[in-house]
Amino acid sequence: MSKQKTLKGSFSLFGKGLHTGLSLTVTFNPAPENTGYKIQRIDLEGQPVIDAIAENVVDTQRGTVLAKGDIRVSTIEHGMSALYALGIDNCMIQVNGPEFPILDGSAAMYVNKINEVGIEDQNAEKDYYIIRKKIEIKDEETGSCITILPDDNFSITAMCSFQSKFINSQFATLDDIAKYTEEIAPARTFVFVRDIVPLLEANLIKGGDLDNAIVIYEKEVTQEKLDQLADVLKVPRMDAKKIGYIQHKPLMWENECTRHKLLDIIGDMALIGKPIKGRIVATRPGHTINNKFARQMRKEIRKHEVQAPIYDPNDEPIMDNIRIRQLLPHRYPMQLVDKIIAMGPTSIVGVKNITSNEPFFQGHFPEEPVMPGVLQIEAMAQCGGLLVLNQLEEPERWSTYFMKIDDVKFRQKVVPGDTLLFRVELLQPLRHGISSMKGYLFVGDHVVSEATFTAQIVKNK
Repeated sequence: MSKQKTLKGSFSLFGKGLHTGLSLTVTFNPAPENTGYKIQRIDLEGQPVIDAIAENVVDTQRGTVLAKGDIRVSTIEHGMSALYALGIDNCMIQVNGPEFPILDGSAAMYVNKINEVGIEDQNAEKDYYIIRKKIEIKDEETGSCITILPDDNFSITAMCSFQSKFINSQFATLDDIAKYTEEIAPARTFVFVRDIVPLLEANLIKGGDLDNAIVIYEKEVTQEKLDQLADVLKVPRMDAKKIGYIQHKPLMWENECTRHKLLDIIGDMALIGKPIKGRIVATRPGHTINNKFARQMRKEIRKHEVQAPIYDPNDEPIMDNIRIRQLLPHRYPMQLVDKIIAMGPTSIVGVKNITSNEPFFQGHFPEEPVMPGVLQIEAMAQCGGLLVLNQLEEPERWSTYFMKIDDVKFRQKVVPGDTLLFRVELLQPLRHGISSMKGYLFVGDHVVSEATFTAQIVKNK
């Protein structure tokens, strides 16, 4: 099972802000397990911290802007995109101003620095949210739409229509996140000449130039107007009749603009708060629809905060019922785990098929058979015992005994015909023969019961 990751060390990047023109420094630091992404304004009194989550986005007009009260930080999407794509789960980001520096308009510098300082595994498991059904967000006014579909990995296709004769429709695909560094990170941000004047009038892009953006001149204006824009942007004047790209560096790909849109999607998806396994298809994406989608995903995650394990009955079990009998002292009718289908250093997944012939149904609501709740907890504990015993030498010589059960919840009935999936996680390492665990029992996608329990491991054979 994958582990959470953070940086091995800190790094800083320096440059001007795209919208403010200020000289800015952003520093990325390692962070403990389960921190997520946090951004700290070190230039302000008290050095306030903003959680980088979708609900804290307050503006998406020309970038993603986070806020906490009156504290704001903008143009975060390129840095967030690099963190997410390189698999970093926990990072404390410090910035000495109201936005991240624009750098070269891409995520390449972030990626290079991350690779330079290195990435390290942490002890906690990476908490993927696995897409089980189609989820879609649409904006009828703009025609924007983001759809996510089930997939074994994370991938994106972006399709853009720019309402321009010069650059009309493009698409870009990232099927393997491992190719992000080469295929997506270097793609630069872009702007149309027609949009520059409103941005300048809105007191934005004070730091914009041809070193950090692709400028697209696709609709002819008067020579006088183009000269004025060139002077404001401090670039050489050009012939107003020559339609095309205005840039110091040629396009890296014909679809570089759409690749950058894909880069932005990843940056905005980072604000979901969990890595995703699913395939995103984005039509006419932008920060506004991206944020709506990220917010919807956070709602989905809250509804299914604990996801059921994926169970394919065709897969070979890690432990069958014969091996379970070798490890556990339980025998009929008290062996309540049929097989183990997944196991890592700190978690285990077991299966039990409930039939109408279970002996406890004879006396427990025989006219309306219901599995006793105490046996559900017992089954979770047997799974937890298998997890702990598997980490010991000569596991057959040890037994596990309940010491304490807490936070028990029963959410729905377990009846004949149900297939139970148990997921049990260690809450802390085994110490002095004592183990604490959290167990969940699922039928389908639903948690039907859960409990926290402590057990003692005794060598008694």
